[in-house]
Amino acid sequence: MSFVLYLYRRFLPVFLGSLFFFCLVLILVDLLMNLWSFISQEVPPAQILKVMALYIPKTMSFSLPLSILFAVSYTLSDLYAKNELTAIFAAGVSLFRFTFPLLVLSLALSFGLFFFEDKVVVPTYAKKTELQDQLLNQQQSLNNDRIVIIADQGRMVYKADYYNDSEQRLVGMLVIFRDDQKNLERIVRGNSALWRDGYWECSEATEYVVDGKYLHSQTVSRDTMLTMVEPPETFRNNTIDVETVSVQEAKAYIQRLSRAGFSVSEATSQYYKKFSFPLIVFIVVFLSIGLSGKTRKNVLLISLVLCIMAAVLFYVTQMVTMLLAQFGYLSPFLGAWFPVILFIFISIVLLRFART
Repeated sequence: MSFVLYLYRRFLPVFLGSLFFFCLVLILVDLLMNLWSFISQEVPPAQILKVMALYIPKTMSFSLPLSILFAVSYTLSDLYAKNELTAIFAAGVSLFRFTFPLLVLSLALSFGLFFFEDKVVVPTYAKKTELQDQLLNQQQSLNNDRIVIIADQGRMVYKADYYNDSEQRLVGMLVIFRDDQKNLERIVRGNSALWRDGYWECSEATEYVVDGKYLHSQTVSRDTMLTMVEPPETFRNNTIDVETVSVQEAKAYIQRLSRAGFSVSEATSQYYKKFSFPLIVFIVVFLSIGLSGKTRKNVLLISLVLCIMAAVLFYVTQMVTMLLAQFGYLSPFLGAWFPVILFIFISIVLLRFART
């Protein structure tokens, strides 16, 4: 127990200090990038501070892996340089046993980071982006025009001249119904349609029904309208980045893409990444334990260089596997989880050959 308390007393101040430093750097960089825009729009200082405050959770999410990697690497290298670990090893305590509390802490932080990202970072960053766009007059309209949507696995095709998001109205609408073999069944054409109670209610619309080799027209029936259930979000002028939404929203977006018949490889790999990425906290601690003790001189500099190199290598590997998943060379699951599996293996090898 004394070893555990001693290790945490050495580790926690470095970790908290580096976390504060990295968060502060990211906040200042974001502020400097937008400072001229804030000044030109005469944004009040209180609003700028609010934008900065909403950005804090995102900076913590960015900074946590690098901070804990640096803290563990520096702490263990410093213990090596001062021969304190040599004394601990002489007492019969292995490197793995001594650093096991750090691995437990990092695993707990990994699970905590997943929920923190989903429940705190996503909504606060969305509010930050929305507020900043409002202050800088950069709001993006969700209205859309010249829309074509394939839905229900290709059995329905929506075409509209214009979509008004505030009214949730489609103008110049055409809906094509097809059977499982993609043969034409009916066509609905109307001047407009309004989203009501979970379906598109048409006004002044005509329904053309296939009867053998002919089409006969009639006023669109309510039963037909009740099948037109593609939600208004599908018609908006926006493309969702799965990384910037919650797990539930990402899952709904992937289902919507699947219903429309679009490729979901990229979105699915990003969805799986939401679960795999938080484990980077555990991985970097495992890596830093294996990388520690490589030098007794310039401990601060060497620790910083090693942690940056390890983090960059992980991010590059993940970027490559995600691209391979996007283009179909890897499954979405493997694209998200392969870097995690690879770096856990590398960490085990480094720990096996670490100085003890």
